[in-house]
Amino acid sequence: MTESETARLGARIRAYRNMRHMTVRGLAGESKASASFISQLERGQTSASIGMLRRIAGALGITVADLFNEDDEVGHRVVRRSERPELHTAPGTRKYLISQRPLQNLEMYAGEFDPGASTGDEPYTHGDSQEIFLVLRGEATLWLGPAESATPRVLSPGDSVEYRTSIPHRVVNDGDETTEVLWVVSPPTPT
Repeated sequence: MTESETARLGARIRAYRNMRHMTVRGLAGESKASASFISQLERGQTSASIGMLRRIAGALGITVADLFNEDDEVGHRVVRRSERPELHTAPGTRKYLISQRPLQNLEMYAGEFDPGASTGDEPYTHGDSQEIFLVLRGEATLWLGPAESATPRVLSPGDSVEYRTSIPHRVVNDGDETTEVLWVVSPPTPT
């Protein structure tokens, strides 16, 4: 790696660390490195092995490729609708990550449900965060609570519900048109 490439890599690591509100010592601890090494790396005064870069990227909640991707500004990336990362979900549904890695204070997803589609037969939970579910287009039924006693809430465009992610929940499109929704979760739930 050239001197300028090493300096750019160090600047990107520092930018991601600052974006995560981490100290040099915090990043060092999470990546099993010394604080002086991280400081030197950020200033472009040393290089790191692939193994170390993997640990640093993991501690920052990103991939090693993100450390080298200079096409996007750290923290100010535009994600076009056609380029949203898609999560593989139940048949007839599409779920896209809107918030960008590393996730800081919230995670946000856009979803589409074909008529009759749902998040699955069983309600699910994920961590214990605050979640807001908003219907943008169409109609959705949000079931909250354990399967045997879940309460349905029929939501129209502009309607939203707020709940804890630790409460079992599932979404169903009982309508005859595609439904578009947003999920906003804060803080991000563990993977």
